Amino acid sequence: MFDKILIANRGEIACRVIRTARKMGIRTVAVYSDADRDALHVTMADEAIHIGAAPSRDSYLQFDKVINAALKTGAQAIHPGYGFLSENSAFCQACQDNGITFIGPPIGAIEAMGSKSAAKTIMETAGVPLVPGYHGSDQNPELLRQASDDMGYPVLLKATAGGGGKGMRQVHSAAEFDEALAAAKRESMNAFGDDTMLVEKYLTQPRHVEIQVFCDQHNNAVYLFERDCSVQRRHQKVIEEAPAPGMTPALRESMGQAAIQAALAIDYEGAGTVEFLLDSDGSFYFMEMNTRLQVEHPVTEMISGQDLVEWQLRVADGEPLPLEQGQLTINGHAFEARIYAEDPDNDFLPVTGTLSFVQTPETSAHVRVDTGVRQGDEVSVFYDPMIAKLIVWDEDRDKALGRLTRALSEYRISGTTTNIDFLYNLASCQPFREADLDTGFIEKHHGAIFHDSVRDIENDLPLAVLYLLLRQNQKAGTEYSSAGNRDERDSTSPWNFNNAWRSVEDNIHTLGIVLHESEYQLEVEQKLFGTVTRYRINHNGHTVTAQGVLEGRFLRAELDGYQFNATVAEHDDSFSLYTADSALTFKLAKPDLGDADEQDTAGGLIAPMNGTMVALLVEAGASVAKDDPLLVMEAMKMEHTIRAPADGHVVSFFYQAGELVDGGAQLLEFGASE
Repeated sequence: MFDKILIANRGEIACRVIRTARKMGIRTVAVYSDADRDALHVTMADEAIHIGAAPSRDSYLQFDKVINAALKTGAQAIHPGYGFLSENSAFCQACQDNGITFIGPPIGAIEAMGSKSAAKTIMETAGVPLVPGYHGSDQNPELLRQASDDMGYPVLLKATAGGGGKGMRQVHSAAEFDEALAAAKRESMNAFGDDTMLVEKYLTQPRHVEIQVFCDQHNNAVYLFERDCSVQRRHQKVIEEAPAPGMTPALRESMGQAAIQAALAIDYEGAGTVEFLLDSDGSFYFMEMNTRLQVEHPVTEMISGQDLVEWQLRVADGEPLPLEQGQLTINGHAFEARIYAEDPDNDFLPVTGTLSFVQTPETSAHVRVDTGVRQGDEVSVFYDPMIAKLIVWDEDRDKALGRLTRALSEYRISGTTTNIDFLYNLASCQPFREADLDTGFIEKHHGAIFHDSVRDIENDLPLAVLYLLLRQNQKAGTEYSSAGNRDERDSTSPWNFNNAWRSVEDNIHTLGIVLHESEYQLEVEQKLFGTVTRYRINHNGHTVTAQGVLEGRFLRAELDGYQFNATVAEHDDSFSLYTADSALTFKLAKPDLGDADEQDTAGGLIAPMNGTMVALLVEAGASVAKDDPLLVMEAMKMEHTIRAPADGHVVSFFYQAGELVDGGAQLLEFGASE
């Protein structure tokens, strides 16, 4: 076995590999950029080598620097993790040329699956079922459009060199085709240096089910069951689970054997994932094969009891697979939720920030947290905004789902916007509990997940108000008890009451609350019945009577006679309140300071995030219609298109392609038509 390995990656996957290597007595070498000098993976490793500036193209993608780091430290093998150089055949060749073991598949396997179109041809020959589509080398846009017209819409444009949803666009009509093709080609070129496209028929209600395969150097191959990765946004997975709900033993074996066929067709070695689209009638179609370890591999580890990184290391060292197919069994059910620094209420736009406070759920045999950050670390514009992976396990799906929602409610992060509350709402909504899954799940069940209906708003507002009033009373009581001087705070004085006391009027609070990105004004009448304080909360004529008890972060609430429990997390200036059915995030509205305090954005459009200008889509002076695309920014592996807010014309652009842009900067001057 290797004495020392280098991990050519960063973040949680680097930390994940280090943990297994340490368990096996293998020393580790980390590499890091300027931005990662004090990162967790650097401090965890036995040694660390600086390899360049913060942008990944100047550091983690510079494989000559990675190779030199391995040679300098005497590392015998390199684990590429996922992303970056993990599926780069030239890097694999460089490792081989320098006598370094690449902990992954052979060069030929990477090259075979590196082109999606070539992979389709190989799979067709191997008898693996394929989705109808065009996979040819002729990239004439007219030909691609004609192929799409012939197949019938919707279709899916996919970069042949792609992965992780990059260079991929759904096209629902011929009118959308040209813009979608240009965007997909541009994104693919930026991400992979290759803008070759394929076109596939887009199945309207498929599930995304993938099979974990493992092969060794002795012609042995097994599949470690399946993962359902159907719940996605922007073609990137959000919550994964294993095993797939509703999977029959016969279908599992059929898909598993097809995955092994795919792996053997390219003489595979190591860990790989064969991804399929599973239709409602039980038919399945090959999508692609990822020649690396997947982000979601922990759910497979939880149900199989196997350490897949250990398997990788042993296979790379020439050992046979640890187990045969008949020795592998499924135990229980597992979920993985990806926790991101992003704003689900703003189209999942990535955000940056410093993690001023981080508190993870308590880990155990049931709860696992894979992360590469600590409190005080920065989520920067240079890398993927994933903060952590929360993995849970239990005996069956219902119990595991209960573990997931409870753990999400216990996860505390301040300093940046995260998707934790979105994940909680998704995991607790009825369609997800019933495993009504397909790749359009989030769009289809948007209302159930985001709780943005009138009914949800009317139910959530009183609960938010009740918490804020109880918190105010609790805080006032603490201040009074700590004052120490009765003259400083006379509890008998009406001027010190927290019950909206007025000498000749009803006790009325007026509160402004921001909920689901909208501001609401409410009136609250407060009355004392014996020792119990009750609130009559009115919004737009809808009145709710509320009372409750707040003890720390636990709230016992009663709304119109309905009693239930909730837990509360406080962030920088907002609150998250978790019930059995949903999470709601809210804050007190800021006072209206008038026009003088408002940012004047008239005539301009503002950068929604720190990033890089990718392309200007129109000329300065051009006339445009409302919603026409004007420019494209990229940050944290995501493109964001800025569109015209109204009919008008572009007066001038303030940035050119390739330039860095600060979040909040004015991007262009826009003149609206009168």
